[in-house]
Amino acid sequence: MTRIAPLLLTLLLALCGQALADEVAADALLPPPAAMQAAQIVILGEIHDNPDHHETQAALVAALAPAALVFEMLTPAQAKASLGVDRLNATAMETALAWDGSGWPDYTLYHPIFAASGPARIYGAALPREDVRRAMVDGAAAVFGDEAPRFGLSDPLAADEQAAREADQMAAHCNALPPEMLPGMVDAQRLRDAAFARTALAALAETGGPVVVITGSGHADIQRGIPAALATAAPDVSVFSLGQIEGRPDTTPPFDQWIITDPRARADPCESFTKPAP
Repeated sequence: MTRIAPLLLTLLLALCGQALADEVAADALLPPPAAMQAAQIVILGEIHDNPDHHETQAALVAALAPAALVFEMLTPAQAKASLGVDRLNATAMETALAWDGSGWPDYTLYHPIFAASGPARIYGAALPREDVRRAMVDGAAAVFGDEAPRFGLSDPLAADEQAAREADQMAAHCNALPPEMLPGMVDAQRLRDAAFARTALAALAETGGPVVVITGSGHADIQRGIPAALATAAPDVSVFSLGQIEGRPDTTPPFDQWIITDPRARADPCESFTKPAP
């Protein structure tokens, strides 16, 4: 047997959904699984600063050849600015997208995805920051507008689900948030998931699909994220969600299929919360 690269092996193990031997046939990885190929909307999750996750996304984008590519990281204006730019030219794309200073990890991590996108139409799904902040005060439905009922934003979460999401937000923010902020954080997350789903549906309607969504794995959650919003708003649309996470989880990950990679070396994100002020 031929030994393949660790990244491809990790992807294969996850897509097969079972533990296999360390050595596998290299040609077993692609094409992607039939369920992924058949979906009208494919959501490819990531941890934003993990280059292995972006390499996997790029490989799958190349294989799926979507008609549209929706990015969590881009605003509609940024997506429009990329029209006509050579996607193989990293410098030109980074400049056109005004990536520097956007707050996202270095563009070089994302360039393989753009380079693999071919003629796919690029969409930006990011909301204005002021809208996300307003959702924390006024609620997701008020900010989303007339389509809020269609995407389930007009319905309050069940008490246990609300509590679980607030606990997740607290943990994600190093247990340092004032408790009174948590309901607003949940509303902001619901708003963004619904907005990403709305953009994906618009891309599907305008291009005929398939559509690939590039987003954080939290938004790829089939129970709470973009897939859940799509299931509410457009139950007839077929969706496939792939999550990428670091380290083996304690429970079954909430994706159709998933990839588990080794944790990347990075600074402790909670250090800023615990370090005493100078």
